[in-house]
Order: sequence, then structure tokens, then C-alpha cells
Amino acid sequence: MPSPRRTTTRRRRSSRRSRASSTPRELPFVGPGERLWVLDVPYGTQVEGAAWHPAVRMHLYAGRTLPAHLAPYAPGPHTLGRFLENMLNPDDPAPSPVPAEDLEPRQHQYEASDAIAQRAAAGGRQFLLADEPGVGKTISAVLGASAVGDLRGARRVLVVADRPAAITIGHWCRTITALGDSGLEWVVITWDRLEKVTGHTWDVIIADEAHALRRTTTKRWTLWARISGHGAAHEKAPFVITTTATPGHTPLELPYLAPAYAQAHGESITEWTSAAQPGAVFAEALERHGVGMERGRYGATWTSDAQRRAADLARVRGWLEDQQPPAMLHRAAPWGPVPISGMPVTLTPAERAAYEAEWGEFCREMDIARRGRSTAKGRAALLRFRQKAGLIRVDSTVAWIAQQVEAERQVACSVEFVGTAAEPITERLRDSGLDVATIYGQGRFDVEAERLRFQTGQAKVCVFTTVASISLHAGETLAGGRQASTEPRVGVFHQARFSGIAGRQVTGRTHRDHQVSPWHIAYAQGTVEEQVSKLMVERIAAASDSVGGDTAGLTDLAQLLGADWLPPESLTAEGG
Repeated sequence: MPSPRRTTTRRRRSSRRSRASSTPRELPFVGPGERLWVLDVPYGTQVEGAAWHPAVRMHLYAGRTLPAHLAPYAPGPHTLGRFLENMLNPDDPAPSPVPAEDLEPRQHQYEASDAIAQRAAAGGRQFLLADEPGVGKTISAVLGASAVGDLRGARRVLVVADRPAAITIGHWCRTITALGDSGLEWVVITWDRLEKVTGHTWDVIIADEAHALRRTTTKRWTLWARISGHGAAHEKAPFVITTTATPGHTPLELPYLAPAYAQAHGESITEWTSAAQPGAVFAEALERHGVGMERGRYGATWTSDAQRRAADLARVRGWLEDQQPPAMLHRAAPWGPVPISGMPVTLTPAERAAYEAEWGEFCREMDIARRGRSTAKGRAALLRFRQKAGLIRVDSTVAWIAQQVEAERQVACSVEFVGTAAEPITERLRDSGLDVATIYGQGRFDVEAERLRFQTGQAKVCVFTTVASISLHAGETLAGGRQASTEPRVGVFHQARFSGIAGRQVTGRTHRDHQVSPWHIAYAQGTVEEQVSKLMVERIAAASDSVGGDTAGLTDLAQLLGADWLPPESLTAEGG
């Protein structure tokens, strides 16, 4: 029996006292009958009447009503701007939107919500929702957070989403509105805005695309640890729902799950992490509980023994799945794994000569960097070679895309670089008469408008750099009850992603929600790209596991490119 739909009419708890206590100082004077309006003014934009105030780190306007020319900058429901505005106007908060009533969750999403609530009811502090892309983690997480809020008397929920903000924030806010806020204050931000919410307390936190927390040496991690109460005692921390289809390449990339692991072993959080050396303490805890570790040039590394790796993957997954009630849920997509294959490109004599010249130059630069132990120069050499090699193959990718469109398919083209891939591919496709949706170059396009041009079939091609948090699949239900075009989708990696996680996320943009979408990795035949492509087909498949069996492939890639002396993360976009 499906769980009953949870009501959204629970009386909103008063939060005037906490709002007043944390109201920033040095705010503009507010006269009788006036209020403060928070404005989301893009960086570098000057708008008459909107003044930047460091106390709230946003633009403000004081007045009785918001002038028409400022209305477009008014923050929407469930955004950080709306949250801050309500704090600044405790006697006159903006009304909560009425549930849209146009989104009915599916049975498996109610089941996920129930699993999250059961874990919270048992005293758990964290839940990993690791369903495959397209299964519906967003709705499951919102329902789960609402259920936890009911159980724990929560008041605030923070949602940290992946970029691009122009798509992800709107997507989460629309979902919350459609399902109802359950009387909770919701705030949706992206990972790059964590600093703006450090001064507030949160009862429930949703960490979307939680693999963004794989590295403990970043500012993002430091802010996350503070906001999420990562190092706090179990009973004092907020409840955290982590969602990702690709948790990490290795157990070492799961430090954000330390609280759940600590509870699974009946240990304190201090035995799994520390503020000073979170990565080192986490590695020690993994080793103490049987995960194979070796000492490498850059610290602890996962064992290279294949049998030990398989056992370790089952072990770390079992720590969460075997809990009663479980602290993790992973469900494969019922429409099957993504079909993925290499796509060889035969270079012309001129293209091959250019390619071999670039390869020779890359080898010389890498050798110089290696002998000088210059990691920065090694990374730069690798980046230049990948850009130039991809530029040589632009014409073949354009021709393949045109052929697919002629065969009545819509094409999603994934690229890593803008100037040497996204722009020339887009320009040449448009020169051939094709309409192209473009999702690349921060701030250069209206991302949602471009996505919808592709989804409605106006543009048959979408060239994009993002790896997550956008839907490009056929038949998607759009706002207002519309439906996306039903033409089959096919995808192409113009450049092979070196990260299996990133590659798996990209394929999930079109291969989702019961829509099967094949993907191809383009490469120059008879070159190092051919070997890289074959490895990436395996890596993307391996990244579908709960934690990555594709780490050995990263070492193989490094050896192919003569970059095995660099830190492993240098090969991926996230690390480089």
C-alpha cells in the first residue's frame, strides 16, 4: 500500500525570536509602513535603487512596495534571498506558496521517504540515497526531509544543490512548492554559496550530488563540516540526507559518510574524523575496520589487490545497508544500464599530421615537467593536449551530429572545454542550418531557456559542459503540464571524461526516467585517445556501483599519458 500523501497544512512554527536574534546590524533605515526587500542582483550588475549591504551580503531596498524595475530581482520561494528577507521582516514575512498539486510522487519515492524517516526515528543522523540517475532522488529527498521534520519537530531545512544554479535551484524550489513545504522553512543554495549560510542553524540538510564532498582539503569541506555538524556528537547534529548516484571512486572518497559509519560501528564521530586532519583520520578508521590501505606518495591509497577491492566494496556498502533500519538505499534504474561504446574517428592525413605533432609536443612538455617535478606544468601540458586534440576532431563530431539529426534523433553533446570544443562545434552546426541549445560558459546564457529549447524540440542539438542536475531526456513532464519532445535521445562525448563519476553523471542526463539513451565516446583512431576511450567505457560502467571500482582505470590512464607521477586527481576536471 502506498504511504499516504503527507499534508502541507501543519501550522508554521513561530521563529520570530531566532530571527530577531540573528538579524544583521548596520541595516538601512526602515520608516513606518516600510519593509526591507532582498534582491538577487547578478554579480557586477548595477541596478538603480538596489544597494549592496555587507551585513547580509546581498542587495537591499527599503520601501513600502517594490518598484516595478526591481521586481525581476525579487527572490522566489525557498531561496536564500527569501529566507533572509523573512528574517529581516519578522512581522511581515512573505506568504508561503500554495502547493501546486500537479506532482504525484511514485510508489518507490514514497518508499524511499519511509526508509529515510525510519532511519531518523531509530536515532540515525545520516542517510545515503544512492538511486541511479533518473529514478527520482529529488522528490524522495523532499518527502524524506518533510517526514523527518514531522518526527523531530524541525523548523528549517537546507538543500545544497549542484550547479548550474540557474537550473538546480529552480528545480528544487519548484519540487518543494509542488509537494508542499510541510510548514518548514526551506532554503535552497548551491555548493559555492555555503559561506552565506554558516551563521544559521539547520535541523535537516539535504546534500545533493554529495560526491562534491570527496575532498577534505577544500574550503567547501571546511564550510560543510561546520554547517552539517560533521564533527558534533551524534545526538547534537542535524539529520543529513546525502543523495548521489556516484558516491566516490574509492572508499577514501567517502569522508562525508563518516557520521553514518561511526554510528554503524557504535563509535563516536571523533574516531572517524577530526577538524585538523579529517582525511587522515578517516583513512585510519577505514583501515581499522578492514579496508585495505597502502602507503603512497601522497598519503594513504586504496589497495591495488583486485580481490581485496571487491571485498572492500561489499564491506563499506554493507555497513550502511545492513543497519536496522538501513542507512542507505540504492536502486538500479529499471530501464537498464546506459548503452555506451567508443566511436572511432578516421583522421585525414592533414589531421593526423597535426595530431602527431601535438602528441610529440605534449610528450616533450610532460617529460620536462616530470624531471622538474612541476605538478603545475604537468597539469597544464595535459590540459593543452586535450584541448588541441579535441579541436582537431571538431569537424567529425559536427558531421556525426548532423547525421543523427537527419535520422530524427535529438543529440546531447558533452564537452569539457568551451573555446576549443563547445564554441567551434556550436558555430559549425549553426552554419549548417541546425538550431543548437547551449549550456556552457557561466552567465552567458539563460540556462533553463536553452534547456527548454532542446526539450521542446525547437533545438535538435544541445552542447553542454555541465555534468549533473539537468534533464535532457525524452518525454519529460515540463511545467504547466507540457511534455518534452519524444524523439529518441543519443549522446556523444566529444572528449572522454577521465572521471568515471563525471561520465556516469553525464549519461544520466538523457538515460533517465524510463528513457533509454545510448552514448558514444569519440576518439581519433590509432592514437592514445583510442586506448583512453576503451578505459572510459569500463570506468563509466564501474561508476554505477555504490562506490567506484574504476579507480584502477585512473592509474592506467595516467600511465598511458605519461602522467603517473602526478597526483591522481590531476587527471579529472574536479581535481585539476
